[in-house]
Amino acid sequence: MEFRLPDLGEGLHEGEIVEWRVKEGELIAEDAPLVEVMTDKATVEITSPVAGTVSQLCAAEGDIVPVGKVIAVIDEAEGGSAPAARAEPAAAPAARAEPAAAPVMASAAAAVPPPPAAATATATATLPRPVASHAGPASSGSKKVLASPAVRRRAREAGIALASVPASGPNGRVTRDDFARFVAGAAAPASAAAPAPSAAPVAAPAAVPAPQPLPAVSGDVEIIPIRGLRRKIKEQMTLSTSRAAHFCYVDEVDVTELVALRKRLKPKAEKRGVKLTYLPFIFKALAAALPDFPRFNSHIDDAKNELRVYPWYNFGMAVDGPDGLVVPVVQNVQGRSLFNLCGEIARLAGAVRSKKASIADLKGGTFTITSAGSIGGLFATPIINYPEVAIVGVHKIKKRAVVLDDDSIAVRQIMYLSMSLDHRIIDGADAARFMNRVVELLEDPELLFFESL
Repeated sequence: MEFRLPDLGEGLHEGEIVEWRVKEGELIAEDAPLVEVMTDKATVEITSPVAGTVSQLCAAEGDIVPVGKVIAVIDEAEGGSAPAARAEPAAAPAARAEPAAAPVMASAAAAVPPPPAAATATATATLPRPVASHAGPASSGSKKVLASPAVRRRAREAGIALASVPASGPNGRVTRDDFARFVAGAAAPASAAAPAPSAAPVAAPAAVPAPQPLPAVSGDVEIIPIRGLRRKIKEQMTLSTSRAAHFCYVDEVDVTELVALRKRLKPKAEKRGVKLTYLPFIFKALAAALPDFPRFNSHIDDAKNELRVYPWYNFGMAVDGPDGLVVPVVQNVQGRSLFNLCGEIARLAGAVRSKKASIADLKGGTFTITSAGSIGGLFATPIINYPEVAIVGVHKIKKRAVVLDDDSIAVRQIMYLSMSLDHRIIDGADAARFMNRVVELLEDPELLFFESL
C-alpha cells in the first residue's frame, strides 16, 4: 500500500519528517510507530495502518511534505488488512483551501482560543498560533505553491502571489530567501517611480536580506541540521522579534509571606496528591490582576490591524522539554483552585517531558509565563509568544538584607519578575500599574484565597 501523509486536523496542510522509526526492508506490525512528523502545532507520532514490510521510504528526515503525498510504501503481510480510512487518500494540497499561516511554539491555522465551557473538550509542541487573518490578494496565487506558513503569511501581507516568486527549494518550494530576493528586486523599480517627497509614502514590507553563506571550514566541525521542534522555535522567535515592539519591565517582590504560606499549605497539597510549587500562586496573582488590564490578555492581528481581547485566561507555560522549549496551555485559569492548578501544571509539564503532549494540550494560549528560577540567574527579558502581547518571567527566590519602612534591616525572601510587552499595544505606565498589582498580591498572598482551596 502507498501510505500518504494523513490530514492531522486543525487545518494543517504539511508536515516535516522528523524521524523515521523504521528502515527500508524492515518488518512493521500494525499500529507500530512508523514516523514522527512535526506540524505547525505539535510533534505527532504516526503509526502503521497495516502489518507488512516497508519497501520504500519516499521522504527523507528534514523534508517538508504536503498532506496527501506518499511518504512510504508498505507491502502488506499476507492476510493483513488496512483500515477503511486508507481507501480515500487525503486530497492533494493543490485542492485544499489556504489555511492561516502560523509559527511554532506555536500553532497554525488559528482559531479563537476556546472559551472556558469548551476548554476541557479542547497545542505546538510549540507556541499558540497567531490569529487567523482573512485571505489577502496573494491567497489565490499561493494555493498551488509549496511554501512554509511564514512565507505564505508574508506573501498575503505584501499582496504578492507566491506563484510569481521563482522557487529554489525542493519540489518547487518557495523559501524565505526566494521571497526576500523577489521583494527586494520588486522594490527597486518601485522606488524610482515614487511620488514627490511631499506625498505621504505608503508603508511597504521591509525586504529581508538573504543570509550570507558561511566561509569554508576545515577540521572536525559538527554540522547539526535545524529540524523539527528546533526549526519551529527558530521560526517563532524570528517572527516575534521582527513583529512585536518588545520592551521589558522588571520589579522585585518580597515573597517572604508567600514562602511561609506555601510551607503551611504543602502538607494539605500532599494529601491531595499534588506537589505545591510557587507557580500556581503566580498564576492566581496574574489572573486576579488581568481583569483591570484586559489588553494584556489578547492577540494582535497585524493583517487586520485588530486586537482580540479575551475574557478567559488560558496561560501558556514554557517547559524545558527534551527537544527544546515547549509551551503547553493551562485552560481557564480563573476558574481553577490552587490545588487544581498544581495538578494541571504538573500534568502538562510531565506530558511535555515525556513527549506525550497532545495538540489539545498546546493550543489556545492568551498569555504566557516562563520560569527559569530553579536553574538560576537574576532575571531575563523573555520573548513574547506572538501573537500574544505580554509574557512574564519568574525568577529565583533568594534571601537578601532589606531596609524596611522603619529603617530597620531584615532578611527577606526576594524574587524578581520580568515582563516583556508589545509596546505597540501596551504603554509603560500600564505595565508598571499591572506589575504593582501583581506584586501587591504576591506580597500579601492570602488576598488570593477568598475561594475554596
